[in-house]
Amino acid sequence: MQNNERIYLRMSKNCSNFAAVIKKVKILIADSDLSLATVLSDYLSSRGYDAEHETDGNELLSRLLAAHYDLLLMDIVLEGMNGFKLLKEIRRQKPLLPIIILTTKTDREAQLRAFELGCDDYQFKPFTMDILICRIEAILRRTRLQEESKLRVFQLGSVSFDSVHQTLGGQHLSGRLNDLLLLLCRRQDDIVDKHLILNELWQEDNAFTARSLHVFINTLRTMLAPHGYKILAVRNRGYKLVKDENSKI
Repeated sequence: MQNNERIYLRMSKNCSNFAAVIKKVKILIADSDLSLATVLSDYLSSRGYDAEHETDGNELLSRLLAAHYDLLLMDIVLEGMNGFKLLKEIRRQKPLLPIIILTTKTDREAQLRAFELGCDDYQFKPFTMDILICRIEAILRRTRLQEESKLRVFQLGSVSFDSVHQTLGGQHLSGRLNDLLLLLCRRQDDIVDKHLILNELWQEDNAFTARSLHVFINTLRTMLAPHGYKILAVRNRGYKLVKDENSKI
């Protein structure tokens, strides 16, 4: 490991199991230091997170608008765009995206400005990885609680899905069917990994449970089709709940 990697990533075994006890989340790392961004991305990936990295501010904004991310780790110093201007634009476009600033800017003015523009946390470089992991998990935990309190009833075209009372329109759903639709609704228009679904709902990932999942998906497709929604199968990846653009609803 290079010296700068030792400085930035003083890794500890104390928090090495954190990612193992949470759902796999998608993290985007934005840092002009490609070496650091790569090391941090690889480390988070090794701990069970789905981590990607970007060095250019303009490209970062494009990626955030094109795909779903659960968390952004971002330096104020980036190529292509002023970091504070970028933070302001990200918060305008993605008001609910959790953002942790990772930077060498330790002055009070920079911290205050970052928080005023909407960051959720501010971490100085060099940082210790175990503390960063704990900060990440704390923000994700808070975000999950907020989502769970809000995302309980979903309007899917002409029908309402109530995940608390387990109903789609006036029709009662079984527990597993309800949980499957809830997973898809919470990540609507994004691919939900097939293996995540199997481990989350069946606690097993094998050929038998995969066939069961297929049956449940087809059941939901039949129930949603009259209301203008459909579930797409993405080969070798998973499923995606989307509005049916060909529907007249």
